[in-house]
Amino acid sequence: MNHSMDETGPALNKKLEKIKDVEISQKRDLKGPLGTAIAAVGLLMSLFHVIVLIFRPIDPWFFRSIHVIFGGILVFSLVPGWKRSPRENLHMVDYLLIGSLILPVLYLFIEFETWIFRVGVTPNLLDAVFSLIFIIGILEMARRTTGLPLTIIALLFILYGYFGQYMPGILQHKGYSWPRMLTYLFSLDGILSIPVFASAHYIFLFILFGAFLETSGAGRFFVDFARSIAGGRRGGPAKVSIVSSAMIGTASGSSVANVVVDGVFNIPLMKASGFKPTIAGAIEAMNSAGGQIVPPVMGAGAFLMAEILGIPYPKVALAAIIPALLYYSAAYWMIDLYSARMGLLGMPKKELPVFNRLLKEKGYLLIPLLVLLYCLMFVQLSPFRSAMWATIILIGLSWFRNETRLGLKKVIRTLSYGPRSAMEIVATCAAAGIIVGVISQTGLGMKFAMIIMSYSKGHLFIALILSMVIAIVLGMGMPTTAAYAISASVLPSALIKMGVHPIGAHLFIFYFACLSPLTPPLAVASYAAAAIANARVWDVAWLSMKFAIAGFIVPYMFVYGPPLILEGNPSDILFALITGLLGTMTLSAAIQGWFWGDLSYPKRGYLLGMSLLLIKPGWQSDLIGLALFLPFLVIQLKLKTPLGGERK
Repeated sequence: MNHSMDETGPALNKKLEKIKDVEISQKRDLKGPLGTAIAAVGLLMSLFHVIVLIFRPIDPWFFRSIHVIFGGILVFSLVPGWKRSPRENLHMVDYLLIGSLILPVLYLFIEFETWIFRVGVTPNLLDAVFSLIFIIGILEMARRTTGLPLTIIALLFILYGYFGQYMPGILQHKGYSWPRMLTYLFSLDGILSIPVFASAHYIFLFILFGAFLETSGAGRFFVDFARSIAGGRRGGPAKVSIVSSAMIGTASGSSVANVVVDGVFNIPLMKASGFKPTIAGAIEAMNSAGGQIVPPVMGAGAFLMAEILGIPYPKVALAAIIPALLYYSAAYWMIDLYSARMGLLGMPKKELPVFNRLLKEKGYLLIPLLVLLYCLMFVQLSPFRSAMWATIILIGLSWFRNETRLGLKKVIRTLSYGPRSAMEIVATCAAAGIIVGVISQTGLGMKFAMIIMSYSKGHLFIALILSMVIAIVLGMGMPTTAAYAISASVLPSALIKMGVHPIGAHLFIFYFACLSPLTPPLAVASYAAAAIANARVWDVAWLSMKFAIAGFIVPYMFVYGPPLILEGNPSDILFALITGLLGTMTLSAAIQGWFWGDLSYPKRGYLLGMSLLLIKPGWQSDLIGLALFLPFLVIQLKLKTPLGGERK
């Protein structure tokens, strides 16, 4: 097929502007003194986090609550609360909601010396009233940024905390009075607990780092870098999405943010190359969700996992390398074999950046990422110090060329507007803290573990399926870190008790927290990709699950095969990696129905069974899978159909 690349020049720029206009129309466009004031809030938020994290730490109560206030001011100022809400000014309700966060925190500061002893134990009436006001503000933040689902779930958990004595069976608990429960939720065990800790300590500075990357033009460079590597290959634009999504997604903390940043470039390119809109959207959603599982940052999930497990961060990051490789290996083969079956060629060579020239002109923009990796993995600096050094290096290197130069005005503007990318994460992490608080106060986490062990009747496979479903449901509509934080508070203990390696148990939960944005009915990553691709949401959602099918299998692989998370001797690790990669390739061929030619349904079934044998860890199943694969490979090579390839 010879598809023109009419969307790679001016047409693509117009499409990007149109998408930006849509995004802006969903938020307020504040100008004049009010716009300046909100920009100043963003600047203060950035400086506050830099000062506290790098130079002068303060008490966690103060730091986390001020972090939430900053996020709340941005949400209530920039996100309208209803359809007819003013777009160029704030409504009185917005000011009241900003006050609903500031006043309780001021009360907390004033009463702090005695508050910390009363909270959740012997609170007075004012404690309960201000806690309720704060919780209302948090729920409205979540509603405005992510919609009703998370808000409703948080409310149901609050009701569970109060009415627990009326619940059936194992879910029953003694119930808590409103004052005790509300003040407990306005504490380091509730709203200000692990999700907000992750948002304030880890995610925010990485979002700032990402904002500086975008301002310097590094975001577009990553896409061009990926195009120069993979763009000319069969299904090139979709393979470009693998590289760019992994590079951008690891630090973003949100698969939706990854789709928006990466998809506006890659989806039009895929469509222009012959991919149907639904397929282009599905591939982008699949690749963007996978960005969260890529070391070293893993959407800040790696730092949180290390914190929960009490192990060094590098151990978590290293354990995640092979699972991430298997995920994207499967994504590559899904795209490649689909492209071969449909006869889709790569992008014309004249449309592609020249790799050597690109590295010569802008290769220095890769250095900050290498600095980040070096600081995290080898020097073992704290995540926020690593992000800070990477940002400083980026600002310095940006002066090499005029088009990437970050002068004082650009730096201040990035510090002012960068925090806007964090406000959704602040809101969802705070709302997730309500759920974590109720789970902690009522002991629901242990009950979940008991339920899983009871219903699985001691069978690990059933326990894993139950854990997968719960992690997907709990993670719907939330950024990666918040979804993982909630799931990690209820699920891993049951798996660990059944013999799963602790890192494997947490990575298993983390994987499905990352994949929940692909899963209907709240497939938020698919929704974002469908909007850019001008495709039907449900079609994109179901297709993204089909393309990411290996992602739903990989976690089972490393649970049953610890060598895939680097637990074992080198020979076992190497053999598990080779057979795992081969298994993901044959699984992709079975799903797409192509392997050097069309596959009949009997052949697809044969290949599917063979792939599962290769995917299943263990020498016996791997050797049987290899024995079945070799004759199949010989037959297909003899019958091969030379469709698809590279453009000249």
